[in-house]
Amino acid sequence: MRIAISLLFLLLALAPAAATEAGWALLRNGGHVVLLRHAAITGTSEPANFDIAKCATQRNLSDRGKQQARKIGALFAARAAPIERVLSSRYCRCLDTARIAFEAEPEPFAPLDPPDNEAAMTAQAAAILAEIRAFSGSDNLVMVTHLEDIKELTGVSPREGEAVIVGFEGDALRVLGRIVF
Repeated sequence: MRIAISLLFLLLALAPAAATEAGWALLRNGGHVVLLRHAAITGTSEPANFDIAKCATQRNLSDRGKQQARKIGALFAARAAPIERVLSSRYCRCLDTARIAFEAEPEPFAPLDPPDNEAAMTAQAAAILAEIRAFSGSDNLVMVTHLEDIKELTGVSPREGEAVIVGFEGDALRVLGRIVF
C-alpha cells in the first residue's frame, strides 16, 4: 500500500512536467497562440491613485517576477519556440514581463487589460477571440495578460508567469497545452 501511494505521488509530481513538455513541442512547430499571465508582482490590489500611464501608481513586477520573466525568455530561446508577435495588456506588469522575457517592445492591446465589469469582460473577450482567430502566422503569437482574462477565455486559472497555449476547435477556444515556468 505504501508503494502504491508513493507511486501515485510520483505520477502527480510528473504530470506538470509532462504537460510542460507537450506545450514546448507545440510551440517549437509555431503557429500557436500563447496566453501568458504576467510574472510575479508586489501587492494585492491597485493603489488608490492608479494611473495606467504611470507605473509608479500600479502593482509592478517584484524582483522574483523580473527573474521569472528572464527565465521565460531564456526558455523560449532554449526551446527554439519562435515568436512572431507579442501583444500585451497596457498595465506595466504585463508590458515589463513582455519586455524582459522577449527583449522587444510589445504591442499594447487594451482588450488584454483586466475588465472593469461584466459588460467590459464580454467586449474584451470578443476582441481577444477575434485577434486569436485572425492569427495565421508561422511563428507564435504571445498575449501577455491577467488571470481574469485567461480564466474568462479558457476556464483555467494559471499561476503568475504560466503560459496557456490555445487554439480553436470549431467556434470554441480550446486549451492545447500549458507551460509552468
